Formats: sequence, structure tokens, C-alpha cells
Amino acid sequence: MISLSGSVPPTEQIRDQIRGLIASNRLAADERLPSVRQLANDLGVAPGTVAKAYKALEMEGYVVARTGGGTRVSRRAATTPRPVLEAARRLAETSTESGTGLDDAVRILRAVWPEQPTDR
Repeated sequence: MISLSGSVPPTEQIRDQIRGLIASNRLAADERLPSVRQLANDLGVAPGTVAKAYKALEMEGYVVARTGGGTRVSRRAATTPRPVLEAARRLAETSTESGTGLDDAVRILRAVWPEQPTDR
């Protein structure tokens, strides 16, 4: 779901959602994404917004754009290890059941995330 009135720009929302679909194995390697025009129409955004998201995803290595072949999920796109994916699904389910929204669940996850040692 793309929110045009939210604080996160639509381009970022599209990128995040596609990254999530790839990470959760809902989009597989070599799977073709909708055309820019089709996705823009489906989401109710300008084609340039989708094109910008696709371009950023290509720069990040998540997708590959082929002339005449559309945009496809990169074979090198990393998928999430099964235990992490299952834990994320449990967190989403528990959060939903308790009435905790996505933004709050992310804040909670960030708060409990272990500190990474810094090189000095």
C-alpha cells in the first residue's frame, strides 16, 4: 500500500516494498516486475515515480533492467534466511494482535537491536 500523504516519499515506499518482496522470497530471481506504466497505474502514482524506484533498485543490485525484456529480479538479490523471515512474520503477527503499528514495531526492534562494536 502506497500512501501519498505519508511522510515517506512514494518512491521510497515502492523501493521498500519491492525489497521486502524479494527478501521474503515472494519475488524470485529472474521474475519479471510489472512495467513502469502498469505499476504506476496500479498504485496511482506518476510513471516517473516508479521509474525512479526501479532505477534505485537496479543501482542497489535488486533488479536488472533489460531493453525489451523488462525489469527482473536480479539473480544476485539476497534473500532473507528462513529463521529471520519466520521471526519477522511472528513479530508482525504479534504486533498486529496487540494493536502495535508498523512504525512502533520498527522503533521497538531498533531499540532492542544489539549495539555493533565500533573500530577505533
